[in-house]
Amino acid sequence: MTYGLRYDPKICEQCESVDCLVNCQYMDFKLPSAKTEKMKIIRQEDSAVLHQCVTCYACEEYCPNGNHPFYQIVDLQEKRGISPAPLPIVKQQIIMMQEKGDLRPKKVGAPLINMCAFPMLTGCIHGKLFEGASTIASNDIFCNIMWLHFAKNSVIRERVPRIVDRLQNFFLAENKIEEMVCFHDECYGTYTQLAPAFGIDVPFRPIHLFEYLNQRLDILKDDIQPLGVKIAYQRPCSNRLVPETDAMLDDIFRKIGVERADREFDRKNTLCCGGVLKAHQRDDLVDEIQEKNINDMVKCGATFVVFNCPFCMFTLGEAVAEKGLMPILVSDLCQSAIKQR
Repeated sequence: MTYGLRYDPKICEQCESVDCLVNCQYMDFKLPSAKTEKMKIIRQEDSAVLHQCVTCYACEEYCPNGNHPFYQIVDLQEKRGISPAPLPIVKQQIIMMQEKGDLRPKKVGAPLINMCAFPMLTGCIHGKLFEGASTIASNDIFCNIMWLHFAKNSVIRERVPRIVDRLQNFFLAENKIEEMVCFHDECYGTYTQLAPAFGIDVPFRPIHLFEYLNQRLDILKDDIQPLGVKIAYQRPCSNRLVPETDAMLDDIFRKIGVERADREFDRKNTLCCGGVLKAHQRDDLVDEIQEKNINDMVKCGATFVVFNCPFCMFTLGEAVAEKGLMPILVSDLCQSAIKQR
């Protein structure tokens, strides 16, 4: 089956604001030049955008029409052979993250927490917050959204339908479970936004980690000891696909007594952690972005830097710690606010 992108060029042709390019934090386009470059993309021509895009996903959030401008950029990059990263790195990643083929059906119960390709983080699933939870983790259920960073939508089209089938047939239908909690933000973006954009059917209900945490915190409200700390949040690129979940995070912080710093590089103005740009070998841009981002975290008076993306934490954790800030995952921050038995 061929999975085509649900993109309507007429919508882009009629767009007056070209927010997807004008609002970009990494490319400097005023409205006239943005319209010119956008028309090149619509006509499937070469464009400066295809060469300069840092693949931060943000234009998906900026687009007021939900017309998937970023996915179209990635499709055209691949069609024209324009790779954001050196090809040996792309080929290595495709091999490294391929399915192993050794996944088997497993007896699990609800709540089912999908850890994606991060089995090393299953230790986070413990205590009252995740009481009774089952976990699954494997390359064979890796969400594969990362190929947006490497101009490889073809890999997404090939692998995501198989991943969805495995999740449904090996774990959900087999155990009469209809919903799955996505520990990894990218998984939720894959199953709720990316898959529908490519016409890939998802027969189960994905639940964002923030939705799950909010529900558990409500149940455990009498066990919460407000933390009384100020934090800087590193919003992951995948959250650009599901911006509505950012308000859920504000609810979590309120419930555990945490102040989210009102800083320059957060929310719609979030900066990339720099990890993907390292893979792209754009080292000068990495240094600039990380310096601006971390200095902003320090300046706002935070004591913790909170992550929801493991890759962001792997990328920035040591650097923020050197500045005296404690790196921590959202789920672990919640755990620290709950009185355990």
